[in-house]
Amino acid sequence: MSFRLVTLNLNGIRSAADKGFVAWAAGAGADCMGVQELKAQAADVAGRFERIGGAGGLDGHFHFAEKKGYSGVGLYLRKPPSDLRFGFDRGEFDAEGRWVEARYDTATRKLSLISCYFPSGSSGPERQEAKFRFLDKVYRHLQTLRREREFILVGDINIAHQEIDLRNWKGNQKNSGFLPEERAWMTRLLTQGGLVDVFRTLNPHPEQYTWWSQRGQARAKNVGWRLDYHLATPALAATARREQIYTAERFSDHAPVVIDYDFAL
Repeated sequence: MSFRLVTLNLNGIRSAADKGFVAWAAGAGADCMGVQELKAQAADVAGRFERIGGAGGLDGHFHFAEKKGYSGVGLYLRKPPSDLRFGFDRGEFDAEGRWVEARYDTATRKLSLISCYFPSGSSGPERQEAKFRFLDKVYRHLQTLRREREFILVGDINIAHQEIDLRNWKGNQKNSGFLPEERAWMTRLLTQGGLVDVFRTLNPHPEQYTWWSQRGQARAKNVGWRLDYHLATPALAATARREQIYTAERFSDHAPVVIDYDFAL
């Protein structure tokens, strides 16, 4: 009994497809794949990216941003869900296309798989304030969800939690993604918030990065950040068995994070 869950920030689904993403995804053996930063609208996806792997493959479900060429998330699912939820705050962040949730509910279990794209604050103070608003709202939402169901949220969180999670931590303490407030938020989520950073339960080693700047040969030198996560309720996190950051091919400035769990939908 195994469930393979993948997350990848595509940095544009059309761009990633040009770099081989679709062919790789079809053969990756995923039962669910969360993708972020589609940078596309429904018309761009129609007829091209609604399904991966042909018959018996994965069907896509997407939450697009209102703004063209911006944000957007998706879930590719092998098994049809009992329900789908698009967005979580009914406001500014739903307009940005940041949350899609598949629910698998039975008489004995309530379980969700979520693809989420946290805002970046790196473009300036206004976006950093938006990021803090998002963190506040999504924390409350995750706590409500945790009281009701088991879940795994995958996505680009845009926060490197600990010093081990980025190469140049000393020089980035005043930069978005490694601010003390952001790191404290993540610590709170993983302690009193009751969620588990699944990758770190399996792999405690340094230099495990999922994003690299496209400047200065950062990827070749492995000068990276770990920004992409599987965040799970404890019972589901305890079923995680194997992890991989897939770097053999390059579809985007992020790498896929693959985790095999010992459960079935």
